[in-house]
Amino acid sequence: MKSTLSNRNIVFMSTSLPRECGIATFTQDLLDQFEHMRGFNKPRIIAINNNETYHYGDQVWREIDQHKLSDYIDTADLLNKSNMDLLVIQHEFGIYGGESGEYLIPFVEKLNIPFIVIFHTVLTKPSLKQQQIITRLAELSVKVVTMAQSTVNDLISIYGIESKKISFIHHGVPYVKTESRSKLKEQYGFANRKILSTFGFLSPGKGIEYSIEAMQGVVEQHPDCLYIIWGKTHPVVKQETGEVYRQKLMDLVKEFNLEHNVIFVDKLLTQEEVIQSLVMSDIYMTPYLGKDQAVSGTLAYGVGYGRVIVSTPYRYAEEMLAEGRGLLANFRDSASLEACILQLLDSPDLVIEMEHRTLELGKTMLWSEIAKTYAAMFQEKIASSELANRSVV
Repeated sequence: MKSTLSNRNIVFMSTSLPRECGIATFTQDLLDQFEHMRGFNKPRIIAINNNETYHYGDQVWREIDQHKLSDYIDTADLLNKSNMDLLVIQHEFGIYGGESGEYLIPFVEKLNIPFIVIFHTVLTKPSLKQQQIITRLAELSVKVVTMAQSTVNDLISIYGIESKKISFIHHGVPYVKTESRSKLKEQYGFANRKILSTFGFLSPGKGIEYSIEAMQGVVEQHPDCLYIIWGKTHPVVKQETGEVYRQKLMDLVKEFNLEHNVIFVDKLLTQEEVIQSLVMSDIYMTPYLGKDQAVSGTLAYGVGYGRVIVSTPYRYAEEMLAEGRGLLANFRDSASLEACILQLLDSPDLVIEMEHRTLELGKTMLWSEIAKTYAAMFQEKIASSELANRSVV
């Protein structure tokens, strides 16, 4: 029997740590908030597996082999018989099985418990299959969530989703207490240097080569500048092409004689290291190549900690850096990136002003705040579903 007046039981469908995946980190951060929230039992996860073997903790309620349709069907049956009040599906193309993740459709069609979908990617030019999947998921869900205001109209106009079914909720950012910028620089051995940084899984779409090229002109005027590229190569990229992209970047650093001004930290960062890398940064960089990127977790983190950001004008960056929260450079244009960086390095008052504006938004994006919004939504949708079921009976 499902809970009514007692604490609610929520289960997330997602990749799960220790799998190296941004969606897994997002889910874990949200789940951690709910462990301390009134009105909910400890949430659980239905972990989506690829071809690797993972050793999960007790938070994982069930595992699904991404490529095994029967696992999805069996899990739907299990959910229907369980005491779960709500399922939250983290949706990203590529982590579910079948063409464009189509195995999700027979799964949700079999469910008789309410579910919410959080869309991590909203394509402006989807294939017919991708469009059909998103539309069907939304149709059967009780709510859909997008993390960028700019994608709300896309969900309505491209996918035919009713506006009242859509909620915009910012990407959450974890709170980690750290030392000050100057103390962190000393701790890492970078005292008295201006730090530029990028963090996250390394892959060709990140456009890091243009930032490295931009550093040539930057160090001529600011020889103390250091650009730190934090993070290991994306597991899928490494599996398919090895370290070709990282080696290309390292060769550029050598070619431009930037060994003193560009360094790589090739490791999977802990949450504390991610936040430390941001706090010590004077400028955070996202020189991505794709115009249509609707959400970037790394950019959200940068905003969350009030960094001054230089970015290319992909959709999420245009939205998040509006109202003087950063500078936008042209795509694939190292000279444009260089000009933005120099403008900030030469204008300390502008930097202080931008940091203040960015932090004002960033404070609203901490997971402690974002989780409250999700909690209210979850409670509302569970109550509505229970009321609807009683009406039917």
